[in-house]
Amino acid sequence: MSELSLADRFFVDAMSPQFQEDPYPHYDAYRGRAQLLRVADTVWFSFGHADVAALLRHPMLSANEARATTEAGCEDPLRLSRSLVFMDPPDHTRLRGLVARAFTPRLIAALRPRAEAIADELLDDVAARRAGGVVDLIRAFAYPLPVRVICSLLGVPEADEARFTAWSRALARSLDPTVLRSAEVDAIIIAAERDLAAYLEALLAFRRTAPGDDLLSGLLAVEADGDRISPQEVVNLALLLLVAGHETTVNLIGNGVLALLRAPDQLAMLRQRPDLVEGAVDELLRFDSPVQMTQRVATEALDLADARVRAGDEILLVLGAANRDPTAFAEPGRLDVTRDARRHVAFGGGIHHCLGAALARLEGQVALTGLLGRFSSLELGGPPLRRPTFTLRGLESLPVVLS
Repeated sequence: MSELSLADRFFVDAMSPQFQEDPYPHYDAYRGRAQLLRVADTVWFSFGHADVAALLRHPMLSANEARATTEAGCEDPLRLSRSLVFMDPPDHTRLRGLVARAFTPRLIAALRPRAEAIADELLDDVAARRAGGVVDLIRAFAYPLPVRVICSLLGVPEADEARFTAWSRALARSLDPTVLRSAEVDAIIIAAERDLAAYLEALLAFRRTAPGDDLLSGLLAVEADGDRISPQEVVNLALLLLVAGHETTVNLIGNGVLALLRAPDQLAMLRQRPDLVEGAVDELLRFDSPVQMTQRVATEALDLADARVRAGDEILLVLGAANRDPTAFAEPGRLDVTRDARRHVAFGGGIHHCLGAALARLEGQVALTGLLGRFSSLELGGPPLRRPTFTLRGLESLPVVLS
């Protein structure tokens, strides 16, 4: 395998059924070649936990993909590429500071009763369906739970939740690297962005005249030193929340339940000790990360790890690999719900540490507690089906038998 063929080989393998089922042996094959592995003229990979954690916090690495040499002259046309997650200071500092004034821990904690009520409603339906045998846990539970919680957070009427689900499914592909997206996929994403943005703009117009206790109303009301979040920024934030907050939580629940089904001793331990659920969510995030990769761009020539990186070079930080690094986690391929896994990088790090991390943890805890509390037996009812995405790692279906 020549050095310049590594990138092509990596991404070809990344779309294979074997990789989608279990990417971690593939990562291990690349791990250790170098701290920063050059796979093309302007592209580098980082697989180690310490390196990824440090690079996530490096002040001279940009989150703006348009600054990459390989992106010159072909800026990503998608609206989400211009959202908070791809901004750099000072714009990022300003906007995140304003958002944090509305998206508070108190607001998230207040969502728990509503999230628990939604989980109970969905599990009532699951219990009714199980008489027929196998239930697809993704369709029946993991997918609708976070979208209904986010709709509640944003103040979206329940009647519109199905539309949000469809938009979210289309928008999820926007987080894959551009090299893995076809023109047809981009067209679908752009149409979903357009329709969702129009819907949110109408909802914002209504909230200006009739504010509620939802996040959209809170964002409209935020002010600091005379600065406010513009309506356009609110729409972009809501778009990001739907993708980053919904799809990733679906994957957390689906990947997590599958991991527990494949480690019955750990599933039994959680049943015996519900107090472990909070920590178990972090271990599940580490073990099979919902977000496998993020990207940074060097803003100037830098000495990073063991390499000399040029301005505009892209560095792909493989979060899923970092979370399976044996130098950071003992026996990383073994699920252990008693492990202190809080050092994982599933939520990124630095100034771009996931703003919705507390919400994702809450939803994961609610989902596991509700599912294990409702059913005394949980078994696989057939082979799970993985989704054809790379950056977001999740399941299309998870057939289970419950009793």
